[in-house]
Amino acid sequence: MPWATNPLFKPTAEPPADVEAAPASSSHSTPTASPSPSPSPEQHITEDIDDGFKEPTEKFSTHQIFYIFVLDGIGAMILSGAINFAIAYAMYGTQDITTRPIRLWLFPNTLAGDAAVTVIVQCLITWHIELFIVNRDLRKGGVHPIGFIPEPKNRLIRWFMFLDRPQETHEVRSVVHWLSFLRSQILRALLIAVVFFPLIWGPSIGFLVLAGKWGGDDWYYDRVWVPQIFKLIQGGVLGLLTTPPMVIFWLTRCGWALKNNEERYGER
Repeated sequence: MPWATNPLFKPTAEPPADVEAAPASSSHSTPTASPSPSPSPEQHITEDIDDGFKEPTEKFSTHQIFYIFVLDGIGAMILSGAINFAIAYAMYGTQDITTRPIRLWLFPNTLAGDAAVTVIVQCLITWHIELFIVNRDLRKGGVHPIGFIPEPKNRLIRWFMFLDRPQETHEVRSVVHWLSFLRSQILRALLIAVVFFPLIWGPSIGFLVLAGKWGGDDWYYDRVWVPQIFKLIQGGVLGLLTTPPMVIFWLTRCGWALKNNEERYGER
């Protein structure tokens, strides 16, 4: 499929020579030649699907539901929760809480700040992981793209979904191309973090208030196990809530690209 000019993927082969220019360059050997008709969009889609991509579906299939909500959703919940638990144990389990107390708001060990940073960093990491994994599975035919969601009309949503992109002027896999690609992905991951921030951070503070001990100026915590359980729950819930929408994003975007015979997607 010629669309995948993301630097994560191998560049596609050069397009064939212009059929109208070919007879002119070889006019001595072939005086007359009829240009072969260009394939129709339907033929392009069929050829692309044969190359590995599967046909977009007209409704959710059982495999898509399993892929989105079980394999990626629950899988991300378990993995994110375990990683956050391990990070919290390494961060707080060995702290000298006499000189460096673990508190809700006050530094140096602020769990409220930890909760805020976790939302942003995990959304950034999850977005880029799903960018690679879902697009790899699509290219290998491991999952069908979504074909039943119509393209949005709102200008901002179309920008977010990589629609109406300007013409690419940079060489594929050049430094400028890499920077443009990464910038476009980071912007969208941060927007997702902004959307989910109040849904995750607010309840996290409520949990920490209930689990902490008021010490006159702030809520205090022991080295174990409140910080670890808090990070386990927050990381797991964040992974469960954010990963399926990201997967649906790429499945839907791929479906539009197949239907529209786009040369590239997922940039800018």
